[in-house]
Amino acid sequence: MSGTIRTNLKPETSKHTELIRGLGLIAAISVNVANVIGTGVFLKARVMTCNVGTPGKALTVWLVAGLLSLAGALTYAELLAMMPRAAGEYGIMRDAYGRRSGFIYGWTQFAIARSASAAALAVGFAIFLNALLKGALNQTFFTVPYLNVPFGRLQLVALGAIALTVLINCAAVTFSGGVATFLTSIKVLLLIAVGLGAFFYSGGDWSHLSQANVGGTCEGVAITTGGLAGFAAAMLGALWAYDGWNNITFLAGEVKNPERNLPLGLIISMFLVMGLYLLVNLGYYHVLNPTEVASVPASLSVAAEVVRRLLGAIALTLMAAAMMTSSFGALHASILATSRVPYAMARDRLFFKGLSRISPRTHVPIRSLVVLGIWSSVLALSGSYDQLTDAAVFALTLFYAFVAGSIFIFRRRLPDAHRPYRTWGYPFVPIVYLAVTTFLLGRIVWDARPAMSATMGLFLAAHPISALAESLKAPPLASLIFILLGLPVYLILSSGGVRVADERE
Repeated sequence: MSGTIRTNLKPETSKHTELIRGLGLIAAISVNVANVIGTGVFLKARVMTCNVGTPGKALTVWLVAGLLSLAGALTYAELLAMMPRAAGEYGIMRDAYGRRSGFIYGWTQFAIARSASAAALAVGFAIFLNALLKGALNQTFFTVPYLNVPFGRLQLVALGAIALTVLINCAAVTFSGGVATFLTSIKVLLLIAVGLGAFFYSGGDWSHLSQANVGGTCEGVAITTGGLAGFAAAMLGALWAYDGWNNITFLAGEVKNPERNLPLGLIISMFLVMGLYLLVNLGYYHVLNPTEVASVPASLSVAAEVVRRLLGAIALTLMAAAMMTSSFGALHASILATSRVPYAMARDRLFFKGLSRISPRTHVPIRSLVVLGIWSSVLALSGSYDQLTDAAVFALTLFYAFVAGSIFIFRRRLPDAHRPYRTWGYPFVPIVYLAVTTFLLGRIVWDARPAMSATMGLFLAAHPISALAESLKAPPLASLIFILLGLPVYLILSSGGVRVADERE
């Protein structure tokens, strides 16, 4: 590679039309915040309290996870300002590690990481609608054989949510950015209202912060032992709540003045989300003691219980509606951004030709949106909310580390390249990010050993369907299976076995 990088600041062109830089700074921040604030801040507080035992430790996890995500954002900011192209992370992986690694990255984002994230958000949306309708969606039509996966009204709603977000994102990116800004405003106001409302609750007690969970039911929580295992498990939950901090990177080719707006969008959105999360969780612990938090049923949320104490019986209805809005906003932003990955891969002749085409009217990759929607729908039918989130977080975190690590490659390979923004605290901030991320990934694998052993036993016993179902209980294994499947797919595509996009046409 030469000593300069094409920043590709002109519109991303194709044979048919071009992507438009239609997102300003506010829209860029909104797309990031909309994807970050989904369901995690409402649903993970109970699990994290069970994992670590005390409010102080849980708040520390929220802070550490936020700082870790901020370190990633600071590192990404330099890379994206230097290379503001469509599906930004994919281009960074390709340029740093080669076309094969770029494909494996893009394949993983499409096959499991971000598609599973979107599927989890759709499932969450259906759960909250069911709560709003007081269980009216509980009917199951049938159960898929071997996989033991139910299909009923909840699943139909999840599929409908995905289809609706795909439809919205088929409009021009300026319209999608406006939708993201509107939904993000609602989310931010919601979190501020819950946090401040909890502070003024007359029955609250700040002494809860010094107490510990003693005898909480911790329904469905596997790790309640505290220590490193509890910290790692809680970090997994917090990182899911922070996931999406890099969402705007996928729209780097559609952001106005990207050298300025991409770094600012990444950094401002992370400080905003960290502040909101700490505010809301402090509010939770002011109203509820840690044992009460740990005893909230898995079918509810800590936020719903807090608001119930503030407003009475109507709180459950209000929170269900609020969380529906939050999860839908995150789903919309996720589908919007992720669709640019298969589009960019197809433009590089690494994926199916048709996905490189974009609408001549709205200037968005509609075919890529539709394919992503179909696959996310399949994943939405394949597992529970927690299984999908854990599988997504492992795969996402793994590639966050590879992308962040590329900053050292580009600093060495292209020392004189134009860098509108340089990572604050380099090299310490990227090193800390990579060290903590590596520890977390290793810990996740270590804690998943029993399920991984059971899966391998079923494979060796020639029960592949049962093994696949069992692998869903081991997020690292499920993620690695999808990642490794990318290798034969790459060989097939690169050998000309299918028709892929050719930029010379």
